[in-house]
Amino acid sequence: MSIKKQYDVVVIGSGPGGLAAAIEAKKGGADDVLVVERDVELGGILLQCIHNGFGLQTFKEDLPGPEYAQRYINEAKTLGITFLLDTMVMDVTSQRKLYLSSRDFGYLEVDARAIVLAMGCRERTRAQVRIPGYRPNGVFNAGTAQRWVNVEGFMPGKRFVILGSGDIGMIMARRLTFEGAHVERVLEVQSYLSGLSRNYVQCLEDWDISLQLQHTVKKIIGKDRVEAIESVAVDDKWNFIPGTEEIIPCDTLLLSVGLIPENELSKKAGVILDPVTGGPFVDEHFQTNVPGIFAAGNVVHVYDLVDYVSMAGAGAGKSAAEFAIAEKERAARYIPLVPGKNVRYIVPHKLDKKALEQGDISLQMRVTRPIEEDVWLEVRGDENSIVKRSERYVRPGEMVTIVLKPRMAAELEKTGKLTVDIYPKSEA
Repeated sequence: MSIKKQYDVVVIGSGPGGLAAAIEAKKGGADDVLVVERDVELGGILLQCIHNGFGLQTFKEDLPGPEYAQRYINEAKTLGITFLLDTMVMDVTSQRKLYLSSRDFGYLEVDARAIVLAMGCRERTRAQVRIPGYRPNGVFNAGTAQRWVNVEGFMPGKRFVILGSGDIGMIMARRLTFEGAHVERVLEVQSYLSGLSRNYVQCLEDWDISLQLQHTVKKIIGKDRVEAIESVAVDDKWNFIPGTEEIIPCDTLLLSVGLIPENELSKKAGVILDPVTGGPFVDEHFQTNVPGIFAAGNVVHVYDLVDYVSMAGAGAGKSAAEFAIAEKERAARYIPLVPGKNVRYIVPHKLDKKALEQGDISLQMRVTRPIEEDVWLEVRGDENSIVKRSERYVRPGEMVTIVLKPRMAAELEKTGKLTVDIYPKSEA
């Protein structure tokens, strides 16, 4: 596989949003679509979500995460979309240039006519929710534990407390119970459930796992390994209520305390972020404030169902293809003006093929050296001469002008570039 210098659409991320965007961009007429993925395989977070509940909206079926992802992967491969795996996007510019570091290809620079940001989101950490105590082993994000149990085959502990009633936390409460662990408690600082009601019923109620609302972790106990946590009730302003403290023995604390859209690359590209969602401001086409840069899925805001992520990705991909096609058509209208023999520069640098239909166009330039004898000024297309006239001499200090006439418009349609040469008649 070879990597091109330019693609119609480049999608960053191969999760449900990115795959849907790439597929829709290809179906929408984008010839070259590239998906860049930092992991070694496609599918994103879906690969570790082995529970059911995916695809009810999209496929009218109840699928596990890997099967849902595989359907998109299969379609994307059938369409001939290019995938660049094990590759980090180090930078994205507002001019839609991407700087990549690939295990297989090394350092790469790729230009895109349109970009879809589909990097997804990441979990909040212990530091971000400011839980006091030492830093013992046994404190994990729920998603990390999910990866270990479902993909790597490791159990992170035996007795668990889960902080947060987000969907990942509740699903992991059930999953850990399947594997023989004991979930002591799920604590939620809010007065209401954070995740879906169906997950509360299927993952907590059905397995007799206790949920305590308006409770949080006051302190982690243990130095080398978690030995217990101290829970406490909170009021409506999240202030601790004295006298409600309880020591809950456990060896592992899982954090399911919210997700944050992954937008470091968005900021580098000059994308404006919404301080409420943490994701880009987008319009009805999922386009950000930077023309040609689109965003969809959990990178914009955190969805409750993966089907909605795919729908948003498809919308962004379709819009990106339309933008890329328009860019390509606009670029095809223009031909570059190339300095040839003894020409230092030409202004304008490029020319709209349709512009001559509106009237004369003056090409202004300077020569690289003086020629003190009769010279030819010649504008050439790919295969033929379009303008050729003479001057008695040319000098760097005196600007040279060549005028293109409307009658030459038909000739411009046949050529991919215009080259200007200025040379002595004696060399003709």
